[in-house]
Amino acid sequence: MSELSPITGRPKIVSDISAQAFARIAQIAQREAGIMLAEAKVSMVKSRLTRRLRVLEMANFDDYLDYLEHSGDPKELECFISALTTNVSHFFRENHHFENLATNVVPLLRQKLAAGGKVRIWSAGCSNGQEPYSIAITLLDKAPDLAQKDVRILATDIDPEVIAHAKRGEYIGSLTTGLTDDIISRHFTRSERDGEIVLTAKPEIKKLVSFNQLNLHADWPMKLKFDVIFCRNVVIYFDEPTQTKLFRRFADILEPGGILMLGHSERLNENVSPLFESSGVTTYRTRPNINKPSPAPTGALESKGKI
Repeated sequence: MSELSPITGRPKIVSDISAQAFARIAQIAQREAGIMLAEAKVSMVKSRLTRRLRVLEMANFDDYLDYLEHSGDPKELECFISALTTNVSHFFRENHHFENLATNVVPLLRQKLAAGGKVRIWSAGCSNGQEPYSIAITLLDKAPDLAQKDVRILATDIDPEVIAHAKRGEYIGSLTTGLTDDIISRHFTRSERDGEIVLTAKPEIKKLVSFNQLNLHADWPMKLKFDVIFCRNVVIYFDEPTQTKLFRRFADILEPGGILMLGHSERLNENVSPLFESSGVTTYRTRPNINKPSPAPTGALESKGKI
């Protein structure tokens, strides 16, 4: 029988994660989402997963992991992955990518549209939505007529809670970092809630972006190829084999000459560098006429949504 807390009457949670339990946590995280958890992350993991134990009224991590692996509860698996991922972003983060998009990429996209083509951009790991909205703002500021063309931005994240937040397009406090007064006046509305200023993305920005939950480690439902993929500060959580598989999948789903933008500390490894050429700071272009290997799908959390 579990020991009960004298305050809540609920099971008293064992405060430590055993080495065996941490190994199981790391194995599940890698298998289901490609996330690598170093032993230095024990304190972080304990803090975040303890919340799940409280919600489920479980006393220890072994019971929780048994439930996670054997209950067949996909929602709890989502909660587990969400608890282990970090959602930190701000508008126009690593601004050189948006400058590159405006100066070098948008003219090429306009040529494609003028020839009757479609433009598709993917924000992979979009967190609370600042990245895809920054992309939309960049497009509209550089070429306002694109709003009337066949241009869509797909924004995905593994965490359903941040996707829900991103869809609302509402930002307060530190979440508004990176926005200038000029951008706010043109692309956001101001309101007040509980004494705080709320900035809400205007409809012309929102209509360019489609948000969907997606595990990058799972099958992808998208049918069209992309012109640009932003996947920044995401692959740092993956080991090299997982990165290699993901980069190959990106190369496969990008148009010839399509652009891949990575985070400031991320680089293509030697296994996939022949598929790309440099096109700016942590920016890469797929090489034309390369025989790219088709990626083998890996099963994990089920993805959803189309663009």
